[in-house]
Amino acid sequence: MSRLTDKIVVVTGSSSGFGRGIAKAFAAEGAKLVISDIHEEPLTGGFEDDADLTTAEAIVKAGGQAVFIRADVTKPDQVANLMTETVATYGRLDVLVNNAGVFRGGKFLHEFTEQDLDICYQVNVKGSFLAAQEAVKQFLSQGDGGNIINIVSTAGLQGHPKQSVYNISKGAAANLTRVLAIEYGQNKIRVNGICPTYAKTALTRELFDDEDFDTAFTESIPLKRWGEVEDISKLAIFLASDDSSYIHGDLIKVDGGETLCRYSV
Repeated sequence: MSRLTDKIVVVTGSSSGFGRGIAKAFAAEGAKLVISDIHEEPLTGGFEDDADLTTAEAIVKAGGQAVFIRADVTKPDQVANLMTETVATYGRLDVLVNNAGVFRGGKFLHEFTEQDLDICYQVNVKGSFLAAQEAVKQFLSQGDGGNIINIVSTAGLQGHPKQSVYNISKGAAANLTRVLAIEYGQNKIRVNGICPTYAKTALTRELFDDEDFDTAFTESIPLKRWGEVEDISKLAIFLASDDSSYIHGDLIKVDGGETLCRYSV
C-alpha cells in the first residue's frame, strides 16, 4: 500500500488511542511520521496489543519511519518547536492530524467545575488552534498546499447529556474546521474533520467497562457496537490521500448511526 508515500505527517496526541492508530496506519501507507504527545509511552488501560512499545518504536519495528517530538499543544512555544523540528528532520510538512484531546463527562452542567471547562478548552480548542496555525504557516511558506485533519467528535455536531464542557469544546473544533477550509482553500490547503462516537481507547476504558453504560450505549447505536480505532484510521488515510482531493471543509461522521438516534438522560 502506498497512498501516502513520503508524505510528512505530524499526529498530535499520538502515543495512544486514535492518534497512535492513525500514525501506524499512515506509516503502513508509506508516510513518514512525527509522533507527538506530552508522554512518549502509551496510556495505561488502552486496547493496544503492543502497548509495550511506543508508537514510534512500533512503526519502526514494522519497517516504517517515525520520530517522537514531545509537545504540549496548549503551549505556543512547544507547538512552534514541533513544526520547526519536523521540518528540520524531514524537510517539509504535508499533513497535520489534530488529534490531541481530553474528555470530561458524567455530570450535569451545574456540577462541572471551572477546571473541567478549562482543560477541555485548553486542549481541545486552544491546542487545535495552535497546531493548525503553525501548520498553516509552514504550508504557506512551502507554497504547494497542505492537509489538516481535525479529530472532532459527534459531540461537535449535536448535544449530549452530561458532557457539556466537552461538547462546547468540540463545537469549537468543528467551527475551526469550517473556518480554516474557507480561509485557506485558495492556498490548496485542504481541511476536514472526523467525528467519531465512543470508540475503544484508554480514554473510554472506564465507560466501556461499565456494564450499564455499555448496554445503554450499544443499544442506542444502529450498528450495535462501539467504534474501533481502525474505523477512524481508515477514514484518516482517505482524507490524507489524493483520493479525497475534492473533499474540503467536511465533518464526516464515524458513528455507527449514533446521530440518527435520540439519547435519554
